[in-house]
Amino acid sequence: MDISRYAEVARSIQDMQQGEILVAETTEPSVILACKKAAAIITNQGGMMSHAAIISRELRIPCIIGASNATDLIATGDYLEVDADAGVVTITK
Repeated sequence: MDISRYAEVARSIQDMQQGEILVAETTEPSVILACKKAAAIITNQGGMMSHAAIISRELRIPCIIGASNATDLIATGDYLEVDADAGVVTITK
């Protein structure tokens, strides 16, 4: 088990500001605090019953799942527009 990876994730969650968009490979219960801070969730993996999809419905925030290369295309600090109805994410700045 790589403890440094857990510390890195915990630090990222702590540094995340309320209203930012969470972009991740996937989500799991250990990142619920990040989900609660997020204005939207975008994941590379997932389906209708994935953790991100279920949590976003519970939190009533937009979610785009299965965006296979989101973590490659979106960088920390990018400004995003998320249209979850159309399944579209636009990098605006």
